[in-house]
Amino acid sequence: MCRKLAMGISVVFQPLVIPSLMVLTLFYIVPEATIVPGEAKWSLSLLIGFTTFLIPLLGLAGMRFSTLIHSYHLPDRKERLLPFTLVTVFYCMTSGFFYWKLNVDQLLITTLGMVTISLFVLTIVTYFWKISAHQTALGGWVALVAVLAVKFYSTPMFYYLLLIIFISGLVGTARLYLNAHKPDEVYGGFALGFGINFFVFYSLLMA
Repeated sequence: MCRKLAMGISVVFQPLVIPSLMVLTLFYIVPEATIVPGEAKWSLSLLIGFTTFLIPLLGLAGMRFSTLIHSYHLPDRKERLLPFTLVTVFYCMTSGFFYWKLNVDQLLITTLGMVTISLFVLTIVTYFWKISAHQTALGGWVALVAVLAVKFYSTPMFYYLLLIIFISGLVGTARLYLNAHKPDEVYGGFALGFGINFFVFYSLLMA
């Protein structure tokens, strides 16, 4: 794997993108999983993308411009604390807005809430250990798809699960190739994201 390819993979599947991909999974890969009306899915997807990707990205850009952080890659553990905290606040606001103002579907609300909780726990862990934010996010996505694959089993759904697992492995490999993390940090991030999300989604969907 060349460095440019590894960097491209890391950017395309950066943690801020994953919440939108999880929501798109619910809306368009497993549409029977939610009761969100078809005509509302695109507008809700855009709103979630705006609040969980674009606004936090602009916040990080502001931090970079003001030299509060020295790189978007955040190689230093301590330098990650402020950006992670800021993004957690944005995600809390998004989850709260959807819960109190747009409570259209329980699974959608749970997904946004679990993304927020995962990020909050990741931020706490980062005080002591620099684990992979990429893998934490991807672990949550794999957990969601794994439970959906059990609940709404089909051959395409099985292959979709394999695809997400492959993407997670690919991103983990890219992070290792770039020397952004050590193996235990990659495994720890995935275990955190998967562990937090799997049991909640399983309890909700398989009850």
